[in-house]
Amino acid sequence: MEYSIIIIMIALLQYSFFGIRTGLARPKYGILPPKVTGNETWERLFRVHQNTLEQLVVFIPAILAFSHYVSPQWAAGLGVLFIIARQIYSYSYIKNPPKRIFPPSFFINVILVIGSLVGVMKQLLST
Repeated sequence: MEYSIIIIMIALLQYSFFGIRTGLARPKYGILPPKVTGNETWERLFRVHQNTLEQLVVFIPAILAFSHYVSPQWAAGLGVLFIIARQIYSYSYIKNPPKRIFPPSFFINVILVIGSLVGVMKQLLST
């Protein structure tokens, strides 16, 4: 479980980095608060940050459950892949949104959620 906590903290640092990058880009692109539109490059940065938040809402509880009910080692491995996938998504989305790589982190989340459900069900059925 400790490895999953480490992975979660790294994912949160990555999310924080995306947020700082977005915030620092506001004056560069003339997007003063509370605006969230107006410059295509800034909007790409903003969408990466927001999409990462959307993925974290599923990722955090799913990796914890997977780690507990299935395998801490596999959870950590999938967590590392999640972080790498978010970085690749960030790069590809900022560079060219229409040609972005569909976020593999979505599929990692699906694996974590379904795996957790199977693990919990197996434990319930074995008692």
